[in-house]
Amino acid sequence: MSNIKNYQTILKPIVTEKSSLGSEYNQVTFQVANESSKKEIKEAIENIFKVKVKKVNTLIVKGKRKAFRGTIGRRSNYKKAFITLEDGQTIDINAGI
Repeated sequence: MSNIKNYQTILKPIVTEKSSLGSEYNQVTFQVANESSKKEIKEAIENIFKVKVKKVNTLIVKGKRKAFRGTIGRRSNYKKAFITLEDGQTIDINAGI
């Protein structure tokens, strides 16, 4: 898998209180491309961060309906990936890539 494809698969880390609780279980959360598979996500994480991935869980987050200046709109759906790393492996998402 090419380096450009890796960065097109992994879009950005998700840093919330809930996702930071996953660090207790050696997990990191990323927003990924909607069409990416678990295998592609695993390969991209291993190539970019040079770590061993134990498991990848994904889900589609449905976009919310929001109002802006009286106009009803809808946010886009996006795919979220929970990456479980092998024991002893870490990813520092606060440092730049």
